[in-house]
Amino acid sequence: MSNQDFREHVDARIDDAGRRGLTGTTPASVYAAPADRDSITVAPDFRPREQQPAWRQDFPIDWPDDHYVERRDFFKFMVLTSAAFVAGQVWILAQSIRQRFAGAAPGARIASLDDLPVGGALAFRYPTDHDPCLLVRVSESDLVAFGQKCTHLSCAVIPRPAEGVFYCPCHEGRFDLRSGAPIAGPPRRPLPRVLVEVRGRDIYATGVEVATL
Repeated sequence: MSNQDFREHVDARIDDAGRRGLTGTTPASVYAAPADRDSITVAPDFRPREQQPAWRQDFPIDWPDDHYVERRDFFKFMVLTSAAFVAGQVWILAQSIRQRFAGAAPGARIASLDDLPVGGALAFRYPTDHDPCLLVRVSESDLVAFGQKCTHLSCAVIPRPAEGVFYCPCHEGRFDLRSGAPIAGPPRRPLPRVLVEVRGRDIYATGVEVATL
């Protein structure tokens, strides 16, 4: 085969796929895929990366490294924020469960029906001496009892049966007399309900329900 015929069958370009694997003096890097422009780091003094001072590697000033640090810090922030949110939800759930189990207190006599007329109110403490409560007879057959501490800043609420509310004089808060739900002012959580039971003519407190919402 003549030299002319040989040249017709061999592509002289060094980037031709057919030349890959052939023995020769062409550097292997010639066949490597070109580097992404966004991943190339060039220092202002154009020295290689390994010759740069440590502070320049810790505080990159070129876009590729700077973007990498930003993405890494953003990812850390998202992970920490998500972890804090989950921990908060777990804490709220644990508190709710604890309060529900803690609400199961032994029964305690409050008063007699004969001592409490319709529209009347009576103060008592339950389940401990540190828990002030209010008992209100809203009708001949209906009794309600709630913790007396306002759920805003723990001021003592005052029963106003004629208005159908418990009134907090500290910040003009109001709670529904029958449900204990906040209806005016800054309070956002209902009053803790004390469960009551009538045994004969006696009124007993039998438990506490604490609502979180």
